[in-house]
Amino acid sequence: MSGKRKRVVLTIKDKLDIIKKLEDGGSSKQLAVIYGIGETTVRDIRKNKEKIITYASSSDSTSLLAKRKSMKPSMYEELDRAMLEWFNQQRAKGNPVSGPICAKRAEFFFYALGMDGDFNPSAGWLTRFKQRHSIREINIRNERLHGDETAVEDFCNNFRDFIERENLQPEQIYNADETGLFWKCLPSRTSVVKGKRTVFGHKSAEERVTIMCCANATGLHKLKLCVVGKPKKPCSFKSADTSNLPVSYFSQKGAWMDLSIFRQWFDKIFVPQVREHLRSRGLQEKAVLLLNNSPTHPNENVLRSDDGQIFAKYLPPNVASLIQPSNQGVIATMKTNYRAGLLQSNLEEGNDLKSFWKKLTLLDALYEVAMAWNLVKPITISRAWKKILPTIEEREGLDFDEEDISLATVATILQHTKGLENVTTENIEKWLEVDSTEPGYEVLTDSEIIRRAQGQTEESSENEEEAIDLIPEKHINHVAALQWTENLLDYLEQQSDIILPDKLVIRKLRATIRNKKKMSNSSQ
Repeated sequence: MSGKRKRVVLTIKDKLDIIKKLEDGGSSKQLAVIYGIGETTVRDIRKNKEKIITYASSSDSTSLLAKRKSMKPSMYEELDRAMLEWFNQQRAKGNPVSGPICAKRAEFFFYALGMDGDFNPSAGWLTRFKQRHSIREINIRNERLHGDETAVEDFCNNFRDFIERENLQPEQIYNADETGLFWKCLPSRTSVVKGKRTVFGHKSAEERVTIMCCANATGLHKLKLCVVGKPKKPCSFKSADTSNLPVSYFSQKGAWMDLSIFRQWFDKIFVPQVREHLRSRGLQEKAVLLLNNSPTHPNENVLRSDDGQIFAKYLPPNVASLIQPSNQGVIATMKTNYRAGLLQSNLEEGNDLKSFWKKLTLLDALYEVAMAWNLVKPITISRAWKKILPTIEEREGLDFDEEDISLATVATILQHTKGLENVTTENIEKWLEVDSTEPGYEVLTDSEIIRRAQGQTEESSENEEEAIDLIPEKHINHVAALQWTENLLDYLEQQSDIILPDKLVIRKLRATIRNKKKMSNSSQ
């Protein structure tokens, strides 16, 4: 007769490890044996996956998660949710936070939530709040993101010591950051008249996406842009497979980055692509991803590959805006490239700006922004790391003389755009910077924090989703595709101004379709 199984109480870290193994195809039976628990326990962990991940993502200490065995809720759960949301936003902004400030804020939320009874935000309550969320230090001293040069120097020195200990090369050091992009924000078609300037920037929340750029310190490995839009499959995608897009596309009801999307991106996109790149360079498959303290960035506990060799490290809140590489001209260059590319496309198509603006779809924008990211030069990215890695070597093959698209270049394109020929430099700058301060995460007001803490969320646009679902996916077979290609080639042959390379591209495409048709016929 077998003995009774000893009761095992798993830590939060154990549960995270089990979740990752389940996602990688591990079976409940195998994991139950490995961890000495029942299969029912494994199934319960799978069921509570999002709750466990969200809890770990908001925690501030890996060591505490390795010890903590429960997610004991607060007596005041709504207050706890509101305070955690508020604290994460303050930390992301680098605003000063202290025990007394937290106590005062907790008292405000308690009464704003309409909770019953007396509440005393004592030192004991604050200690328990920190323990529940594994927050090591609640005080953020004088960290209003303005100019703590001492903190910058301290971080840079510590980071250089860290990469020396870990034996990391610039090729193995990455940075990622999000920004909002108003993808359909083109210059308004307003003529210049006496005393009036051309107005730039039609912005709409419906035409906003979140874009995340990620590259290593040499600028030689730029991952596909990560884009978060509202609909799961926009109308403009039609029968396009999202996996074939030039970007990694995710959907979220507000088009914001969130903890779940970031973790999916890290596990399924970042880690595999980094491994592949490092293998191609003959380097150890080990890397660090440097991040700011956005509320949508899970903690280091969650952002770690199975073998622990690819992991995240965070910039202190008071230095992120000063030295984060993506903010040192990289994202700005990508956006300038994007908007200049739109204007150039408009010129090439010979449309007036209003017609072009109406026809522009999200799919068009994704291709344009992917091209804009491709045009960001390695040297632009490499230079952005100079504050952190001043001795970074300039690699062979980089063009150090060629400049990125400049304001003057954009002005020249505008001079040939009907209705915008005489715009001022000041207006062009405003247009190019129209979303320069747009964060990639949702900034909540006190009222929104309260509604979210009470479980009140804005209803998603069901009509929009239904409209998308009603669009039948159009399957185009090889015969039809081949016929259209033949027609296009016939058309090109009749045009005297079409250059040879364009014809060769279509001919190559025709050969590819013919081959696909042949293989399809042979398999039937």
